[in-house]
Amino acid sequence: MRARGSTASLLPLLLLAALAFGFLLLPRSPAPRAAHPHPTVVVLGAAQYAGRPSPAFQRRLDQALALYEAGGVRRVVVTGGRRPGDPHSEGEVGVTYLNRRGIPRSALIAETRSRTTAENLRGARVLLPPGTPVTLVTDEAHAPRALALARALGLEANASASPLEHPNRRYLLRERLALVAYALLGVRR
Repeated sequence: MRARGSTASLLPLLLLAALAFGFLLLPRSPAPRAAHPHPTVVVLGAAQYAGRPSPAFQRRLDQALALYEAGGVRRVVVTGGRRPGDPHSEGEVGVTYLNRRGIPRSALIAETRSRTTAENLRGARVLLPPGTPVTLVTDEAHAPRALALARALGLEANASASPLEHPNRRYLLRERLALVAYALLGVRR
């Protein structure tokens, strides 16, 4: 015989699972594109190979460059640390890339210790004056989670996402799952 409360106690969990599953199956929403970027742009790190940006990282850097060249952006923070044994950090590689394409070194800041999105955002926040509004530059699949994390960390933020050339279903699913996990578990400041 079943206890009376057992079905009722499972109902919230089943409802939550159904909502999460539905969210994962939803089609991708359009990439967030800030109509007016803030004067400070934060490029979230991605892989670099032997001192050169990976294709995904290069798209993010090119998006930041386009925002800078359009006017109004005065500072670009490039985030990302290094893997053990790697002589190059993502932040340094990104700053070098942008400087070679015309952004003055005085407008560039490298954050070189972070390995995760939350660490990217915390590291950038430490390098900026308190209360600095930022425009996040990352790819369109990562932008919703990055924006949610930034706001949870107390940053005034919008996003200008770079396109994904060949979206990988595993990456898209991973980002959706990470967003669900963040929504359920939150982020520590």
